[in-house]
Amino acid sequence: MATVNVVVKHQGKKYEIEVDTTSTGEVFKYQLYSLTQVEPERQKILVKGGQLKDDADMAKLGLKPGQVIMMMGTPGGDSSGTLVRPAEKVKFVEDMTEAEAAQQEGATPAGLENLGNTCYLNSTLQTLRAIPELQDALATYDPAKVRTGFGDQIPQLDVTGQLKNLYTYMGETQSGFAPHAFLSALRVSFPQFAEKSKTGNGFAQQDAEEVWSQIISQLRQKLKLKREGSGSSSDDAQLSFVDRYMAGEFESTLECDDKEARDGGEEVKREKEPFLKLNCHIDAQTNHLRDGILAGLSEQIEKRSAVLDRDALFTKKSKISRLPKYLTVHFVRFFWKREVQKKAKIMRKVTFPQELDVVEFCTDDLKKMLIPVRDKVREIRKDEEDIERARKRRKKNPLLDGDVGAADEPGSSGKKLENSSSSSSSKKKDEAADKDKAKGKKAGASAGDGDGDTEMTTEVYKTDAEVDAEKDAALLEAKKELFALISPELAADEGANQSGLYELRGVVTHQGASADSGHYTSYIKKTGALDPATGKRKAEDGKWWWFNDDKVSEVTVDKVEALAGGGESHSALILLYRAIPLPSKEGVVE
Repeated sequence: MATVNVVVKHQGKKYEIEVDTTSTGEVFKYQLYSLTQVEPERQKILVKGGQLKDDADMAKLGLKPGQVIMMMGTPGGDSSGTLVRPAEKVKFVEDMTEAEAAQQEGATPAGLENLGNTCYLNSTLQTLRAIPELQDALATYDPAKVRTGFGDQIPQLDVTGQLKNLYTYMGETQSGFAPHAFLSALRVSFPQFAEKSKTGNGFAQQDAEEVWSQIISQLRQKLKLKREGSGSSSDDAQLSFVDRYMAGEFESTLECDDKEARDGGEEVKREKEPFLKLNCHIDAQTNHLRDGILAGLSEQIEKRSAVLDRDALFTKKSKISRLPKYLTVHFVRFFWKREVQKKAKIMRKVTFPQELDVVEFCTDDLKKMLIPVRDKVREIRKDEEDIERARKRRKKNPLLDGDVGAADEPGSSGKKLENSSSSSSSKKKDEAADKDKAKGKKAGASAGDGDGDTEMTTEVYKTDAEVDAEKDAALLEAKKELFALISPELAADEGANQSGLYELRGVVTHQGASADSGHYTSYIKKTGALDPATGKRKAEDGKWWWFNDDKVSEVTVDKVEALAGGGESHSALILLYRAIPLPSKEGVVE
C-alpha cells in the first residue's frame, strides 16, 4: 500500500494524516471525520484543481510529504467530540428478510407469474406500478369508505382494493408473484377477461389496451383524492386520482361535411370532453408518433343531420385544452379482419421519441401558457448541461483553456475575465473588447512619447470558483424567470403538465400478428437512487427494466428504441409519458 503523510489544517488545528494513495477522496474524508467529527458530506477540502470529490483518485492529486491541505466545515448535530454509535445496527443484505432486501435501493423489482395467457395483464400492471402518485393514493385507499351506488361490494371483488394489496405484496419480494386475487376480482367485474380459449381448456389471450382501459375506469370511479384547499371528505370535495393525474381535456368542433346542410344552417357544435389516452392512428403515411396523433385528432362520424333529416358525414376536430401529468398514448395497431374473424395487427414501423412535445396539438389558449415555459425550460436545461460538461472537463484537465501559471494555484484555472461570459453573449463582448482595444491604442499613441508605444495593461483573471458563482447566479435568475412565467391557472392545477414536454417512462409491447395470440411484455425506466444525505434522487443511469412475466432484467435504452415495430417482433402498443420535472426551486425566493 503506497502512502504519503500530509498535514490538514482545520479551525486553527493541525492533523497529521497518513493518506493511502490507492484509495478515494471518500476514504480520506472518513479519516478526517474520526479526527474532527465533521461529517464527510459537510467537509470542504481544498486541493489542487478545486474541491476534493468523493470519487477522486488520491494517487492523481500529486500529494507530497508534509504538504498542507486546508479543510473547512463544522459538525452537524452533536459536536461533543465523541463518535456516536449508529441508532440501528448495520445489517448486511445476506442477513435481511426477503421484504427488507426488496425495498433496498437498486433492488430488482418483482415480476408477475403468468397464470395462463395473462401476459397482457402482467405487462399492464407493471407499467401502472411505475406511477409513484398512484402508489401513494392506493396506500390511503379504504374500500369501506367508498360509495359505489351498487350497495356494499365484497372486498375480495374490489379491483382497486386488490390492486392496492397486489402492489404491497410485490414491494416485499424480488421473486415472481402470482396475482391470483387480483385476476379473480378483474374477471368477476369484467367477464370478458374470463373468456375461454377456443383452442384448449385454458383462458383466452386478451388485449392489453382493453385491460388497461378497464383498470383505469375502476380507479377513476373508486380512487378519490381531496380537492386542493378542501378540508371536507364529502363527495363534492373529492377528485378522482385519474382525473387529476391521467385525464386530459379536448375542445372539439363537429361540422357537417355536406354543403347543403351547412348552407341550410346546420350549426357547428362545440364541446369539451375528457380523454384518458391519445390514439396514434396508423396508415400508409404514418412514420412517426406525431403523424398518428395528428390523424387521431380528426375523425369522420356518421350521424343524423337535423337540417337534411337524414344521416350524413360529420368531421370532428379536437385540440387539447388540458394536459395531464401522465399521458397515455395508444398505438391503434389492431383491427377486425372479417375473413379470419379476429383482430389482426398493423405491422408498420412507427418511431416514437424519448421526449415528446405536444404543444402543437393544443388549443391556442393553452399554447400561450405552455410555450414560454417550454422554451425557458429548454434554455435552463441546456445551460445546466453546459455547466456540468465544463466542470467535468476542467476536473479531468485543470490546465484546459487556462494559463499554466494561474492554474498552478489551487482552485484556479486561470480564465481571463473576458472569456468567462456565457456563450450567448461572448461575440458581442469580443466586439466591444476590440473597440476598446482600438481606443486604447489611439489614446496611447497620443499620450506617449511619440514613438507609438502604449502603456501595458494587466489582464484580469477569474478563479474557477468565481466563474462557477457567476454561472450559478445566472442560472438562479433564469429559474426565477421560469417560475414567474407559469400561468396561475396551471400552477394551481397540481396534476397538469405545465410545459407541454413529456419524458417516456413505460412501454407495453406486443409480439405476434394478432391480439388473440402472441405475447405481451413491458419496459419501465429505472428511477435514480435516493440519496440519504439530501433526501433527493440522484441522476438516472438511463437503464430500463424489462418485465417478461416473472423474468425481470436490466436493458439499455436502445432496446426500447427498437420497439417501433415493422414485423412480428415486439412493438410498442401503449406508451406512458410523464411531464418532465421542472428545474429545482432550490434557492429561488418566490
